[in-house]
Amino acid sequence: MRYVSTRGQAPAVSASQAILAGIAPDGGLYVPEQWPQISLDWQELANQSYQEIAELILAAFLDDFTPMEIQSVVQAAYGAQWDSSKIVNLHQTGNLHYMELFHGPTLAFKDVALQALPHLLTTAAAKQGNHDKIVILTATSGDTGTAAMSGFGDVDQTEILVFYPEIGVSDIQRQQMQTEPAANAHVTAITGNFDDAQRAVKSLLGQKELHERLAQHQLRFSSANSINIGRLIPQIVYYIYAYAQLVKQGQIEAGQMVDIAVPTGNFGNILAAYYASQIGLPVNEFTVASNENNVLTDFFNTGRYDRRRDFKVTSAPAMDILVSSNLERLIYFASGQNSQEVAEYMQALDENGFYQLKGTTQANLSHFKAGYANEKQIKATIHNTFQQDDYLLDPHTAVGRFVIGQHSDLKRPTLLAATASPYKFPQAVLTALDQPDAGGQAGLVALATCTNSKIPAQIQSLFDQPILHKQVIEPDQIQATINQLLF
Repeated sequence: MRYVSTRGQAPAVSASQAILAGIAPDGGLYVPEQWPQISLDWQELANQSYQEIAELILAAFLDDFTPMEIQSVVQAAYGAQWDSSKIVNLHQTGNLHYMELFHGPTLAFKDVALQALPHLLTTAAAKQGNHDKIVILTATSGDTGTAAMSGFGDVDQTEILVFYPEIGVSDIQRQQMQTEPAANAHVTAITGNFDDAQRAVKSLLGQKELHERLAQHQLRFSSANSINIGRLIPQIVYYIYAYAQLVKQGQIEAGQMVDIAVPTGNFGNILAAYYASQIGLPVNEFTVASNENNVLTDFFNTGRYDRRRDFKVTSAPAMDILVSSNLERLIYFASGQNSQEVAEYMQALDENGFYQLKGTTQANLSHFKAGYANEKQIKATIHNTFQQDDYLLDPHTAVGRFVIGQHSDLKRPTLLAATASPYKFPQAVLTALDQPDAGGQAGLVALATCTNSKIPAQIQSLFDQPILHKQVIEPDQIQATINQLLF
């Protein structure tokens, strides 16, 4: 398999080259030139473990990795660091099936990919004969940073630089980042928002002069954000696994259509579901769920992407994004792999703040539905779901649940990505449950007490850890900070 840039001005590369680069030299994102041919025998998959299905999917997309290399990556990524041997659990409420993606070391869905990516990256570097130290440059709205550091912490030949917005992350997310003990981790808060950090990171990843300076010091950039194809491909696995489990449980017949709903920020998680559909997952409809930063809702309803709007800080910070990078990958396929059309859209977004899809491209997105939830609706959904179903949602999953209620009668089996543990956002969840607000360890204890649940082992002693990362900078100081850390 070869990977090509969405913008068409970079040479095709192998999977390992794409993973190592992170972003294409023309500023585009790497996508498969064509879809791999995989035989998905659902009766067989129903009896396979998560690890076995992961090996199947990764081998198909990463065909310059040997079977032994793939097996080694999977064993390292999906082992004892998970609090469930299944890796992904399913919780059923009627025709709605919550895919619990938060049983990893940092309690967020990003662990699924970011436990694998360090091993994919170091393997890719060895395959390419690259002996430079890899610098992982990452913008985060909270979860990517913690998951990336959990994955890359103290991994040989790597440094990880994380930039996150000072305002908007939860107490748990901030504590996880500020207490990260790995010697190769460098965490910095910025006074701007996630879009400010992501814009700077994407610009630096594509800056030729900086890459040349890095090379002089035996360093090279890559990314842990979902702009890296190595971050995206492991996410395909849980959609295949979840469908196979529904077959195993007798909830669906093999080949039966399902709907998929995903609370969405940077568009990587739902894009992985679309990729899964392109290799044989039977999906009838995708639901894109947003919070008050509802740029994607407007896009799918009108074909117009317009980031020129106020940025909202919400209780679902992973979705506090106005420029959803991975949407570029979907548009590439919706446009019939027309890289010139994609490049024109991205240029218009950069220069004018908006673009309008061509009619034929927009028509190819008709199986995507979109909606959003405001703060009041998020709180009500958390409250009502706990009262009615005895099931606790975090704010992001609540967004997805609310939007499903708007757009679906749930006559078809529906997979909803439950993207984070409610314990990552105890203050927001306590407020929704009409409990007194409490921060820090007190918030964890209060949530456990009022819901008769247990604080996850991953964060039981989190607030006993010393604060190690205290720096706060302006967004325009990111490059200077990187220079200070690396040179």
